[in-house]
Amino acid sequence: MGVTSRDPRSASAYYWAPVPHFVHQSPAEVLGLLAATNPFPLTAEQRDAWEQEIEILEASLGDGLDGMLYLEFDVPRLGSRIDAVLVSGPGIFPIEFKCGATGYERADYNQAWDYALDLKNFHRGSRTAPIFPILLATEAGDGEAKWTRPHPDGVHPPRRCNARGLRRAIEEGLALADGTAIDGVAWGEAPYEPTPTIVEAARALYSRHSVEAISRNDAGARNLRVTARGVERVIDRARAGHEKAIVFVTGVPGAGKTLVGLNVATRHRRTEEPTHAVFLSGNGPLVAVLQEALTRDECARLANQGKPTRKGIVRQQVKPFIQNVHHFRDEGVRKPEAPVDRVVIFDEAQRAWNATKTADFMKRRKGQSGFTQSEPEFLISYMDRHPDWAVIVCLVGGGQEIHTGEAGIEAWLDAVRERFPRWRVFISPALTDAEYAAGRAVDTLGTEVRVERDEGFHLAVSMRSFRSEKVSAFVKAVLDCDRPRARDLLAQVSEHYPIAMTRDLARAKQWIRERARGSERYGLVASSQAYRLKPHAIDIRAKINPVHWFLNDASDTRSSYYLEDAATEFQIQGLELDWVCVTWDADLRMRNDRWRHHFFHGKRWKSLREAGRQRYLVNAYRVLLTRARQGMVIFVPQGDDMDPTRDRAFYDETFDYLARLGMQPA
Repeated sequence: MGVTSRDPRSASAYYWAPVPHFVHQSPAEVLGLLAATNPFPLTAEQRDAWEQEIEILEASLGDGLDGMLYLEFDVPRLGSRIDAVLVSGPGIFPIEFKCGATGYERADYNQAWDYALDLKNFHRGSRTAPIFPILLATEAGDGEAKWTRPHPDGVHPPRRCNARGLRRAIEEGLALADGTAIDGVAWGEAPYEPTPTIVEAARALYSRHSVEAISRNDAGARNLRVTARGVERVIDRARAGHEKAIVFVTGVPGAGKTLVGLNVATRHRRTEEPTHAVFLSGNGPLVAVLQEALTRDECARLANQGKPTRKGIVRQQVKPFIQNVHHFRDEGVRKPEAPVDRVVIFDEAQRAWNATKTADFMKRRKGQSGFTQSEPEFLISYMDRHPDWAVIVCLVGGGQEIHTGEAGIEAWLDAVRERFPRWRVFISPALTDAEYAAGRAVDTLGTEVRVERDEGFHLAVSMRSFRSEKVSAFVKAVLDCDRPRARDLLAQVSEHYPIAMTRDLARAKQWIRERARGSERYGLVASSQAYRLKPHAIDIRAKINPVHWFLNDASDTRSSYYLEDAATEFQIQGLELDWVCVTWDADLRMRNDRWRHHFFHGKRWKSLREAGRQRYLVNAYRVLLTRARQGMVIFVPQGDDMDPTRDRAFYDETFDYLARLGMQPA
């Protein structure tokens, strides 16, 4: 439907045209083009809004203004569309209309911010251009008299205006814009390369966007697509060959393992399909947050389509798609039949329980004595009940074990070797690396088990921290006490991903608030062993509700935005924020140039002697330090010599160690 000589490949706008062409088209013609592209039934409310927007734009963009106009520009990461984007001269003007609004709501202001930031961060054609977001409330007062100074990335804070002020806002923005004029058609053809949060990804995939539409297109993201397609080939091969297969996908923190799993699950989510899949996780907070996010999103989508429904009905449709692995296991214990699912994806599979923990749980909570199988062994046996074919996809993180009783990947491989040698095994070569602790089990698979190695099943590039892919490597160097590498990586990371430190918690909170824009999410995190942060009003024993903490907006005191409740590694693993304040207690402390491990018992700190528990503690900090997408501040308390549980010596050497790595003061 494009009126240009080349189709802007998308742009994914419902309509695009040079500004002079647009202003000379009849409103009815533009409305007809919008309606023809709209995949949903056109409601009277939407038609009226479009008519008003077209009228305002045609009145404001005439008289010599040049450029390209896009209407209903797709933003798949956010699952929405920008009402209008004007590309004129060297500037980009995303415009959010609020037809009939008599005031400027904070949520609408943040929405305009979010659209501008999404273009800046993820649309290749917008990365070097100044961006001037506009919130247009048609019946409101005049708003700002001028543009506010831009942030260092060239994005101005949104300007509020009414219909009368739109032309002036555009002209004054153009007067401020530096650089050469943007080719509006080329801008529309530029690729959109997002790195969504896991919540955003789940929403987008569930609403039937493809993984290609919501991921970057560089080498790391191409690896993501290679991995997703590799898993699909295994599924197709298993079904065609009537065989059973288990795939191990490895990856650094934030590389997209969960995204691969969600992509497979959404592609096979219809229960009537022969390849029906389910996404399973033992991470209770992750499951709760994703189920609630999808339920809220689906309810809103249906309401926008004029099909409102009860939240409970939608929740029942969402639950079979993402389930708690323990509920799935319990179903297998209760019933002798095979599950309805032919493909199951286990997120963080290395965290499945060993035989001891499984037996203890089954005895205490289920009243079943004599249960002898580890969780991996039972789950494979459950899928093995299918008489012909089945596929298990194990998503494996390195250095992420934070619970006692977690079996690791060796338990899966040992179960295949000892009980299910007919299953075909597909592994990432990285599975033998020390951080996955599976080398012995891989070596002992022997010749009886059919093993295929494929480098495509390893995700080596972190995409969580889209401003720097080296954050996870930096954190690993910090926790490994590899000072030269940590210093070198920090110098590379900090150019685009700020990492600051302070001994003043109020300053840490201020640092985050100064940097977060729009609805960018931020929050406090702390180790589950950080018992002596209570003097700073951080009590890790006060459990947060992860649904409220991760999903509710800044008006809710239970949300992360209030910077009052700290999430521990158990509540935040697998999820992420834009900005994080990591609060560092004396449980993990630097002493004589190496980490010392402690837990608080009774009235004092005690040393952790057991190697496994020491590893869990280090991994807890690994989780906390890899949750931020855009930057983080680390708070290390001053301590108090009047309090023997908060002796300054417990904190000073840790702070000095981090400072010597090159971290800047907040």
